[in-house]
Amino acid sequence: MSKLVVIAYDDQFRAEEVRMTLRKLQQDHLIDIEEALVAVKDEQGEISLLHSYKPAVELTPRRGFWHTLVGAIVMNPVLGMATDARGGAIRGALASAGVDEDFLKDLASTFQDGSSLLFVLVRHAEPDKVLIALRGTGGKILDTTLSHEAEATLQAVLDAAPATG
Repeated sequence: MSKLVVIAYDDQFRAEEVRMTLRKLQQDHLIDIEEALVAVKDEQGEISLLHSYKPAVELTPRRGFWHTLVGAIVMNPVLGMATDARGGAIRGALASAGVDEDFLKDLASTFQDGSSLLFVLVRHAEPDKVLIALRGTGGKILDTTLSHEAEATLQAVLDAAPATG
């Protein structure tokens, strides 16, 4: 079963940089990523989605989920007030995927102009080597299906000073 990790960055470029680091680690067979998505909110509030590098054919079924999730982040204040069928359908679809409204509120409050979010579904990883590569990249873990211990370790690595070498 894949593990979901969502990390928020105060910088609009950092999530993509970290995604590219993960891609390199995948090429080196140190991590097996099912999918990765970066959501960027530029200084004008425009949102861009950067999907993983998998072939488009593989992405088609999940693209709807990612767009629904990011749409819910953008529309969260509207969804909170929405009682119509559309708002209920979006909340229902996300809830069935394990995404609750508290998570959406946290994401929406974190996703400010000039920031980025990294969503990663990880099948398998060599934790020690992945953590070394991510040391000091910053970011705040917003949600994960990792164990509490693994989440604390990952957050500490993200917060640590970058490795010098």
